[in-house]
Amino acid sequence: MRAVVVREFGPPESIRVEEFPAPHPGAGQVLIDVHAAGVNFPDMLVMSGKYQILPQRPFVSGKECAGVVRAVGADVTNCKPGDRVLMWMEYGAFAEQALAAHENCFVLPAAMGFEEAACFGLVYQTAYFALVTRAAMQSGDIVLVTGATGGVGLAAVQLAKALGATVIAAVSTPEKAEVARSNGADHTVDVSVPNLRDSLREQVRKVTDGRAADVIIDQVGGDVFDASLRALAWSGRLVVVGFAGGRIPEVKANYLLVKNVGVLGLQISDYRDHHPQAMRRAMGELFDLYAQGKLKPLVSKTYPLDRFADAFAAIAARKAIGKLALKLR
Repeated sequence: MRAVVVREFGPPESIRVEEFPAPHPGAGQVLIDVHAAGVNFPDMLVMSGKYQILPQRPFVSGKECAGVVRAVGADVTNCKPGDRVLMWMEYGAFAEQALAAHENCFVLPAAMGFEEAACFGLVYQTAYFALVTRAAMQSGDIVLVTGATGGVGLAAVQLAKALGATVIAAVSTPEKAEVARSNGADHTVDVSVPNLRDSLREQVRKVTDGRAADVIIDQVGGDVFDASLRALAWSGRLVVVGFAGGRIPEVKANYLLVKNVGVLGLQISDYRDHHPQAMRRAMGELFDLYAQGKLKPLVSKTYPLDRFADAFAAIAARKAIGKLALKLR
């Protein structure tokens, strides 16, 4: 089968599409013919050898895909050959065939296409566990989402709105502000302004009649995290999802004490590996919201497998809006 094969860690442009042995399902595993695969920032970190979990080389990159079940191993009861599914895994999605544990394989709603499905699982699950599980978001909360036009960002904007929050999207351009508003954001704030440390809090208070944010989902880190912490309301919760901005911030514990706020982390793959039933319940709720028209993945561009490096170049340059996908069939 053709696949994106990592033999030596390096930037995406140094990786090649080549022939690789097709996987075979063992007990509890599902094999699919891949129709589309989602492109994610962590995939680029894995390729370059900078992610916290690195497979033994050579390996096929990619964490999520969608397609048609080709075969199942023993003890698989949640899907069968011929089913349309999405699935996710630590690696292996950027290939003509992909393998995953049956716990991480989900039969698609009838209306969901393969490209949407390939761009649904990882980002909406991340948004769900950040908002619902970690931050304990309630209807009526004010939720600030940083990096709001990326894959996780737009998923968090849509999901927070669907769950009854007032949603503020932190963006860096007028074009991104328009995308955020068209995906459910009630307000936008500008993180490209000078003196972000004070300005972000002032902008949040201005659009919420003096209130601060009850919940913040941050995937940027650096100066944006520092400013976001100051924009939290008393007893607010900030969930750290990633550090796309580059700098990993530090927190002074006395600030948490004085404002009675919490900073929480989310590593979504831990839920995938240790709490699969919680993830299945969450996916059921997400599929229901999709069926109601409240969630809609924005797949802004698709690429053939041979051009996977172009997709990552767009992500690295911060030009990607919503999600990008690879189309294999």
